[in-house]
Amino acid sequence: MPCTTILVGKNASYDGSTIISRNDDSGAGHFTPKKFTVVKPEDQPKVYKSVISKVEIPLPENPMRYTAAPNVLPGKGIWAASGVNEANIGMTATETITSNERVLGADPLVKYIPAQDGQPEKAGGIGEEDLVVLVLPYIRSAREGVLRLGSLLKEYGTYEMNGIAFQDVDEIWWLETIGGHHWMAKRVPDNEYVVMPNQLGIDEFDFEDAYGAQKEHMCSEDLLDFVKKNHLDLSLDGTFHARFAFGSHADSDHTYNTCRAWYIEKRLNPNTFNWDGPDADFCPESDDIPWSLEPEHKLTIEDIKYALSTHYQDTPYDPYGAGILPENKGKYRPVGVNRTDLLSVIQIRPYVPEGMRAVQWITFGSNVFNTLAPFYTNVGSMPEYLSGTEGRVSTDNFYWACRLLGALADAHYRKSAIHIERYALSVMSQSHGLIGKYDDMAEGGAAAQELCEKANLEIADMLKKETDNALSNVLFEASSEMKNAFARSDA
Repeated sequence: MPCTTILVGKNASYDGSTIISRNDDSGAGHFTPKKFTVVKPEDQPKVYKSVISKVEIPLPENPMRYTAAPNVLPGKGIWAASGVNEANIGMTATETITSNERVLGADPLVKYIPAQDGQPEKAGGIGEEDLVVLVLPYIRSAREGVLRLGSLLKEYGTYEMNGIAFQDVDEIWWLETIGGHHWMAKRVPDNEYVVMPNQLGIDEFDFEDAYGAQKEHMCSEDLLDFVKKNHLDLSLDGTFHARFAFGSHADSDHTYNTCRAWYIEKRLNPNTFNWDGPDADFCPESDDIPWSLEPEHKLTIEDIKYALSTHYQDTPYDPYGAGILPENKGKYRPVGVNRTDLLSVIQIRPYVPEGMRAVQWITFGSNVFNTLAPFYTNVGSMPEYLSGTEGRVSTDNFYWACRLLGALADAHYRKSAIHIERYALSVMSQSHGLIGKYDDMAEGGAAAQELCEKANLEIADMLKKETDNALSNVLFEASSEMKNAFARSDA
């Protein structure tokens, strides 16, 4: 899917947490209703069958409970998107990425072939529809996530290029698929953050470490032979550059991908490089924007939310900017796009009891006009306001309330912006307060799961109240600016 990912190492975050986050965006021309729920072990299948590729995969015994954000409407599969299991391991899948002709010619994607001309159907590989269900319930560390997914890619292959993040309390690993069966993974440096638009992103990769200690790098067992056999190494100085070897180099990357990485890193590291003008170190169309950077200050949940809501503010490319020139209108794809379905920010915190350690911040719809709210993951179910999304539009659930709020506010941006700002400030402030309140109660020895479920209900009630209020305010602004308005009241 056309998404944007930000990963934050534990020493780069404000509180020592590992943080993985991703905008889950629909493709152009449609939206995908989502819900936030909990999958219990008894609800996990024994044999998984993909809707898209028809591949059938037997699953291990004894799955763990996990959170998920699946599609609401049936027909295209689960698409669980992002979650945390009961061992406090987080996963987000996937960031759809790109490759090049030499890679895909040497290791083609494993596509589903329907029955035809008397030949039986041929199952395809695994993809974004499947990955969370196949991996998250069975892993107890981020490294285990890489190894389990790597083994599945080797056996079944994939029909698309994807980037997947795994986290535990100490580490974040980022895995990128390469062709149909190959992969590489890199540990996010503890003191750095990563920005991933929809293109293969890892720049430097150390094969010596990947085939040795695996301290910072892992890969499929034959990846180096694959590189040599197919002449994929494009380096002139002997330093292997994975993005050049495995990635794409298309003009469309410059309008769709590199521009997003440029803007987020420009906002988070404004003084590290020269980002603008003819002498810029990096511009919106640079192909060598760093995969990871040490931020200029420790990053907060609010920093991540802002970055994943951006639309080129303070640049000539802002679609909401006053007097935007025709040649700049729609030139670059915003991070905060209209067709975002879900934003998940998973925070694994080292300073609280294990039963309270994982918090998953959730919101739906276009991030320009919504707010995050945190929910403990050590629970048997999620509040109805988040888990009860249906295909029918209704303000009784958070997904559709966010979608309505965004559509109304976008059309009346100038008048509505202040209401969105106040809404986000209120929800985020109360959220931090409520998480602190329940963390303190856990330190006092109260039962963790019971506390988590109680906290989630209180947060959901607060969130609904504040969202209804914001929707009311924005609806008033939209109604006041209707084209059939007339200044005179009754005589």
